[in-house]
Amino acid sequence: MIKKNEKKLSLGDKAPLFTLKNQKEEKISLSDFKNKKNVLLIFYPGDNTPGCTKQLCDLRDDFTKFQKKDTIIFGINQTNNISHKKFINDYSFPFDLLIDADRKVATKYKALKFMFGRPSILRSVILINKEGKIIFLKRGMPEDKDILESLK
Repeated sequence: MIKKNEKKLSLGDKAPLFTLKNQKEEKISLSDFKNKKNVLLIFYPGDNTPGCTKQLCDLRDDFTKFQKKDTIIFGINQTNNISHKKFINDYSFPFDLLIDADRKVATKYKALKFMFGRPSILRSVILINKEGKIIFLKRGMPEDKDILESLK
């Protein structure tokens, strides 16, 4: 949640570093990809929900296009590894889903909102280049072609 007078993330900003566990409980750190891969972060509210399923299935279907652009994809929300494993298996996602249980990473990326007085992930798509700078930042569900366009 963005507080008053708090700086918003902008294109060109250095991406906040993080380490989270994936569905296999392996640690994944943003710093592992510096100077190696572009990193696409998809903050999404919940596993197996209609909008989130569509968004991640679209990314699955375009996965090879992202690979050709030297880009790795991670979905991120607060859900546990059991839910993430089931979601991956149900839809054959070729990318990891990361667990942000305390929503600290979502907070760093300004991808948190409050609904009915409770914190919830704000659907956000953030692309980080190999140098660690944000080169694409959209809230909602931008089309994959627009994300890929930013990699030119």
